[in-house]
Order: sequence, then C-alpha cells, then structure tokens
Amino acid sequence: MTAVITYALLMVEKKGFRPVELMIGGLVAVIALCYLVEMFIVPVDWAAAGMGMVTPQLPDAQALTIAVGIIGATVMPHAIFLHSGLTQHRAPASDSGERRKLLRFSNIEVVIALSIAGMVNIAMVIMASSAFHAGNSDVAEIGTAYHTLTPLFGAAAAGIFLMSLIASGISSSVVGTMAGQMIMQGFVGFRIPVWVRRMVTMIPAFIVVALGVNATDALVYSQVVLSLALPAPMIALVMFTRRRDIMGEFVNSRLTSLVSIIGTVIILFLNMVLLLQTFGVAIPGLG
Repeated sequence: MTAVITYALLMVEKKGFRPVELMIGGLVAVIALCYLVEMFIVPVDWAAAGMGMVTPQLPDAQALTIAVGIIGATVMPHAIFLHSGLTQHRAPASDSGERRKLLRFSNIEVVIALSIAGMVNIAMVIMASSAFHAGNSDVAEIGTAYHTLTPLFGAAAAGIFLMSLIASGISSSVVGTMAGQMIMQGFVGFRIPVWVRRMVTMIPAFIVVALGVNATDALVYSQVVLSLALPAPMIALVMFTRRRDIMGEFVNSRLTSLVSIIGTVIILFLNMVLLLQTFGVAIPGLG
C-alpha cells in the first residue's frame, strides 16, 4: 500500500514541486497529530520527561545508537540536496530583491519544519518510554509494539500508532526518491522515469525482508548510516555558504557559520564515538 501511494504522490511531481511539498507537509502533520493524541492516551510522567529533556543521558551503547539514528532520520543528508534543488526551481534568474524574499521565506519554512520534526521526535520518545519502558521493556519490534498497545490502552491507541507509521513511511519514501533524482540530475545530468526511481529504492528493502533480516534493526541501522553520511554534505554546505565569491550578499554571517561548524563537529564526534564503540574500543560512560 505504501509503495502504491508513494508512486501516486510522485506522479503529482509533474504538476510542479509545490503540490508535492504540501502533500509531504500534510503527512508530517498527520504524524505530529497522531503522536500528540497518543501522548494524551498513554499516561506520561511529565516530571521525568522534563528532567530527561534538560539532562540528557547516554547510559549505554544502544542509547548512543538510537541517538545517532534519530539525528540521521531527522536531518537526512539527501534532504540537504533536495532542499537546495527545490529552492533552485523557485529562484528568479537575476532579481536580487526577489531572491532576498525567497531566502526569508525558505528560512521560515526550514525553521518551522525542523521545529515540528523535533517536537515529533520528542513526542515519539516520550510516548515509547511511557507505553513500553515501564513494565513492557521486552517490546523490541514494531509489530510487538502495535499488539502491546491494544490491551494496554485500547484499539484507538494502536490504530493511531499504525496511522503514524504509514504516514511516516510514505513521506520518507517520497523524499528519498525525489532526493535521488535531484542528486542524479545535478551530478550526472540525466533524469530517469518515476517508476524506475521507485523500484531502485524499493528493491533493497524487499531484499532485506526476503533475507529474513530483523526489520527494526535494519531500520535503525539505516538511520545510523544516514548520520554517518551527514557530515560530508554538511561540511560542503558550510564551506560554500561561507564564501562571498559564491554567495555574494547572501554569504553566511559569522554567527551562522559558527553555529553550523559547532553542529557539524557534534555530529562528527557522535559518529566517531559510535564507530569506536562498534569496533570494540571502550568508551568511558558507555556500557
């Protein structure tokens, strides 16, 4: 079902990118609404949740893996190319005033989008902790989570959880496929049909399922791979946007460059710690 809906959404791309952007925004809104409702259905220890937000901890290697995976799933490296490509299609050829308006509009869009993504991630972690951690720590699969929610909190909670997963799968599939086209068109210089693009992204997933690989582990590790790949486009983005000969009047300010560099260094550090831990190097503070 996800594959069919994704293909249908990609066909809308022929009418322009804006309708697709609005549809993706609608799917993200559905995900946010689902988890907002879940937080009212599932009893939450708000004091503990607030403490966890201001004093984050990584108690063990598994927590580090999840944290790195969340970064990769939220700030996807291929989305950086997609955002640039979508903006390029809007930008006027030479009107500086219109470019300034476009930049302001794009900045607002990015801030809103990442704020919503951050809140959705927070809601997901809070809901999962409240529903599964206390007394149900054996829940390690998405299917198990669905079946656990029904007897604990009713069919409505399980149904909303399922709806959020479907919306998430569709939106990520569309974004990944469109980003792949942007990257190929930009670096290689040719376009391929929508159905070929979709098959290229679906076949690896089918192979993973056919080989009997744990689907949840595959999902988490694929997100970790995204985080490992993230520094490369981030470093390039920071380097290019700091150069006045490329950006002109839109060059990054010193503050923007500093914040960007700090964010890149943090992601590099987390990735390095995860890789060291994976190869058996003992990391103080991680089990």
